[in-house]
Amino acid sequence: MQAKTSPVFQIFEQQHHEAKLLFLDLGKQVKSKKAIELLSKLEFVELYTELMEKIHQGQGNQAHASARPFSNLNKALRKIHHLKLVERSIKLKIQRSDLVFDSFRSYVEIEKRKIQKEVFEIAVGGSLKTWDENLEKGKGFSKGVKPLMISTAIHQLVTEELEFLNQNIKTPFETGNFRDLFESLRRIIMMENLLIHLGFNPIFIAQIHDEIQGLKENLKPWYSNHLNLQALTHFISSKESVSKKYVDWLKELKDQKKSLSSDIERQALSLLKKISA
Repeated sequence: MQAKTSPVFQIFEQQHHEAKLLFLDLGKQVKSKKAIELLSKLEFVELYTELMEKIHQGQGNQAHASARPFSNLNKALRKIHHLKLVERSIKLKIQRSDLVFDSFRSYVEIEKRKIQKEVFEIAVGGSLKTWDENLEKGKGFSKGVKPLMISTAIHQLVTEELEFLNQNIKTPFETGNFRDLFESLRRIIMMENLLIHLGFNPIFIAQIHDEIQGLKENLKPWYSNHLNLQALTHFISSKESVSKKYVDWLKELKDQKKSLSSDIERQALSLLKKISA
């Protein structure tokens, strides 16, 4: 009798199918919206792969561990997302200040086109065989996987995320700490949702889950500020002279980052203390 596939394989299959269609669309024309949608799909695909690896490693099977086939695509899509956030920041700044920042906006647009070209070349040059093989591999390693096995693996991965955060995030926070925190919270939320989908109780009570979600959302303004500050710094450093409005904006962004960082640090330490107890 043929073994049944994992009860969450259908979610993986659907996300994988939608990701493949978006990938094909990017081979025709790269649009930021579809690139960001594809990034979200790939994040789930990669997490599911990691989850299956954890299960098979627990059974003494190392065969599933492999390089991520979409890592280059993932990195390029993430850059598009970052530049899209910078574009939004510029638009908001213009609306609030009634100033124009055409040269900086042009600089960001040029950078975005470079990354869009990179994504287009990956999409056109990529083989659909990679997608098909990834799907078949996911299906193969989903066979015979029971809900309780998935639950156990999720608990292990969440524990690893918390251990990583507790070991690596120290006060005062460094820039990389904020990125690590956001990524870990994103992964924990996805795994909690999988548990609920399977009919299991979530790892954390509703109040803590809401705090995790809230902190993740509060990290978004920090991330947007950081990316805008980074892009504006690079832009200014490439110029022999810049107008005062750019220097003033840079100072404003630095002040905002200090304030946002302080708030996030306080919330994060409080949350980590609760969920790591």
